[in-house]
Amino acid sequence: MSQETEKKETVNEAELDMQEEVVAEERTEKTEEELLEEYRTKLCGSYNVAMEANAVKLRALAEMDNFKKRLQREKEEQARYASEKVLSDLLPTLDNLDLAIQYGGQSAECQNMMIGVEMTRTMLLDALKKHGLVPVGEVGQEFDPNFHEAVGQEPSEDVASGHIVRVMQKGYSLNEHLLRAARVIVASK
Repeated sequence: MSQETEKKETVNEAELDMQEEVVAEERTEKTEEELLEEYRTKLCGSYNVAMEANAVKLRALAEMDNFKKRLQREKEEQARYASEKVLSDLLPTLDNLDLAIQYGGQSAECQNMMIGVEMTRTMLLDALKKHGLVPVGEVGQEFDPNFHEAVGQEPSEDVASGHIVRVMQKGYSLNEHLLRAARVIVASK
């Protein structure tokens, strides 16, 4: 029985050797192009999926980056104009100080008090300038409808036509954003 087993094993080994030779011959018979095409068909399905997944990932990353930039811009803009409401509410106070200086300076008895009012106005304007508030509209400046509101015209020899003769109410801008236009009288010919 052991001889029969040995014969069977020898036959099996011989058959395996022959099969390996046939497979080896089949491999050598295929050209490189055929092998490349065979591998391409096996891999292309997963390759396209990977390419598509990578493209989706890149789009998502770009969208996230744009979202972050937009949030940052909005945050900066909100911080830049957060004080707009408070500063707008302070403008009538500045107007009243201007009126007090304009009309109080006409009386000799009020001269000492006017010095204090002028100092208060200067200190308030300096504090507001630190937050970006800038007065708009000066006598002699060229009229600009983006920053000035013309309330009248008057002939003037001292100021060129189209320029501001008088400022009726100062205007103010906050960080290059107009809060209130200056009300002015413009020189005419």
